[in-house]
Amino acid sequence: MQDRAPSAPFTAVAAEAARGQRLDRFLADAIGSLSRSRVKALIEQGRASGHGRVLREPAEPVHPGVAYTLELPPPAPATPQPQPIPLPILYEDADIVVLDKPAGLVVHPAPGNEDGTLVNALLAHCGPGLTGIGAEKRPGIVHRLDKDTSGIMVVAKTQFANAALTAAFAARDLDRAYLALVWNLPNPLAGEIEGAIGRDLRDRKRMAVVARGGKPALTHYRTVRAWHTAVTLLECRLGTGRTHQIRVHLAGHGNPVVGDPLYLRRVPAAARTLPEPVRRRLLDFPRQALHAARLGFAHPRTGQPLIFVRDPPPDMAALLAALDQDLRPTQGS
Repeated sequence: MQDRAPSAPFTAVAAEAARGQRLDRFLADAIGSLSRSRVKALIEQGRASGHGRVLREPAEPVHPGVAYTLELPPPAPATPQPQPIPLPILYEDADIVVLDKPAGLVVHPAPGNEDGTLVNALLAHCGPGLTGIGAEKRPGIVHRLDKDTSGIMVVAKTQFANAALTAAFAARDLDRAYLALVWNLPNPLAGEIEGAIGRDLRDRKRMAVVARGGKPALTHYRTVRAWHTAVTLLECRLGTGRTHQIRVHLAGHGNPVVGDPLYLRRVPAAARTLPEPVRRRLLDFPRQALHAARLGFAHPRTGQPLIFVRDPPPDMAALLAALDQDLRPTQGS
C-alpha cells in the first residue's frame, strides 16, 4: 500500500453562530471543498482535534471559541495505480480474468481504501491496457463482492467483454451461487426472501429492508446442511443484485450470517444451546461467513459456457469442519 504523508492541517475557530452544530457539518462548511461524508470519515479515522484532544465522534457538538483542526490527506491519484498484489487466477484469456477473491480485499478504490485493492492488483497484472475499460476508478469491474466476502469474480479486459458481461449481470443471465453459514434453522428450509432494500436511516453504513424508497430485491435460498436448529449452511442465489443483499435479507429473515459485523448486533439465542468450544468458534469468526462459490456465464466473445466452482477458503472450511466434528449435521432440502 502506498505511504502518503498528510498535507497541512486545516484549522477553523468556531463562532457563536456555530454553537451546538455537529462537528462534521461545521468542518465541512468551513473547508468548503470536501463533502460532509468525507469529513465524517476523516474524523472517524482520528484526524480531527479540538479542546486539546483527538476527536473521533462526528456528531460532537461544536463550542464557540474553540479551534478545530482536521488533517487533510493529499488528493488520491485521479486513476488507480498498479500494485503487485498476488491474485489467485482461475482462468484468463485476452478478454477476461476469473479469480478467487480472498476475504479482506477491497474490490476498487474508495474513500478510506484508496489503494491496496483488487483494481490496483489487476492493473499490475494486466498492464496499462486495462485502464479505461469501463469506469475510470473501476476498470474492468462488472460486479462486486464485499471486502470480507470471498469467492469467484470475473473481470473484463476489453471494452467488448465489459459491455457483454455488464449486460449479462443486468439480465441475471448467469449461474451464480453463494454459501452462507447462518444462525438458526430457516423456516421453510428452502424458499425466497423478497423485500426492497435501501439505506438504513439510523445508520448510513448499513442497508435495510424498507417499506418505501428502496430497490426491489429477491433472494432464493436452500438448506445444504444444518447443525441442530442452531446453525445452517445455506446456498443462496440472487434474483436481483443490491448492496449487501444476502446479508440484509437473511438477517431480516431471522438467519443472520455468522460473523457479520454489520447485521449481527447481538449474541444469538441459538448460541447458548451449543457446547462452549463450538459457540466460541462461531462467535469469534472474524468476518461474515459468506463465499461466492459458483459462477457460470457465456464467454463474452465465443459464447462458450464457462462454469467455475470454488470451495470456501481455509478459515470458513475449518469452521465447517469443526461443526461437523463437534455436532451431528443433518442434510438439507
